Amino acid sequence: MNTDGIVKLDIYINYPGHCEEAFRFYEQHLGGKITMLSVHQQPPPNFPEEWKAPILHAVMEIGGTIVRGADVPGAEPMRSAYLTLRLATAEKAEAIYSLLSAGGEIFMKMEKTGFANRFAMLRDKFGTSWMLLNGA
Repeated sequence: MNTDGIVKLDIYINYPGHCEEAFRFYEQHLGGKITMLSVHQQPPPNFPEEWKAPILHAVMEIGGTIVRGADVPGAEPMRSAYLTLRLATAEKAEAIYSLLSAGGEIFMKMEKTGFANRFAMLRDKFGTSWMLLNGA
């Protein structure tokens, strides 16, 4: 079946109360562009009281891909799924690795592999899992 122009795939990430902080971080450091950031006008009763302005719906473009997100009670860090950044240079890969790994969890440190000049796997401080790839 040919789905050209009919199907598009976006990514949706739930955050436990820090969606706006994560999106603003990615916008600043990864060249993303936030196109929507809607706050719950009346947060549902199951939302923690300390969430002063929980995000109902956020949309951002990073490298031609649409990333959507929201604050959801009980949201957990990403597991078994990764956002993959393909970086043009080894220097950029190293810089983004340093930025995203700070305060996060490294699954595979940045190194040369049989399929890439530079490759790493990590989960950032917001709970988002990333693969960084240069030269593949």
